Amino acid sequence: MSRGSRKSVLIADLAAAPQMRICEHPSCALAGEFRAPRGRNSLNEYRWFCLGHVREFNSKWDYYAGMTAEEIEAHMRSDTTWRRPTWPLGTRGKRNGAQAYDALNDPYGLFDEMDMLGGRKRAQERAARQAKSPLTVAEREALDVLELAWPVTRAVVKSRYKQLAKQHHPDANGGDRQAEERLKEINRAYTTLKACETLPVE
Repeated sequence: MSRGSRKSVLIADLAAAPQMRICEHPSCALAGEFRAPRGRNSLNEYRWFCLGHVREFNSKWDYYAGMTAEEIEAHMRSDTTWRRPTWPLGTRGKRNGAQAYDALNDPYGLFDEMDMLGGRKRAQERAARQAKSPLTVAEREALDVLELAWPVTRAVVKSRYKQLAKQHHPDANGGDRQAEERLKEINRAYTTLKACETLPVE
């Protein structure tokens, strides 16, 4: 290949190559290969730096710079729910003091059967069972702790206790204090029910 041909190929290669970014740090002429956000409110817009200057930028970057403690707290709380709206527990779906599903046309009672919107049917059934139950308030509360409902036998109570005790044992939860407190509550409930003479054996 002649010298003229080689020169033409080189010029064509340079023209086809993408334009190289220069580091945006003042007085730096190195290639800007690494991106950094322009600011807290423009995270998808970037500045470009060389490796040394992007490391310097990262070491000084403070996302919350210029915000008050209250603004930082609000921002962090919003981030925990991916900036989606939230409602206090049990209030979503209520309309004019009634559950929204009361107004639905549900001829087959699917929402009651599936219990999709709040546990109304379960709560009604539990209240009816408790009204007929010969148990004391403490014994009924103990059943609630073990997530059981009257009528129930001693064998079922014992089986449920073993299951919950294993599930909430601190050794099975990395020494978690909440699991330990839950286990104490489960133990107290089981002790209450063991002393209950009303529970049938089978």
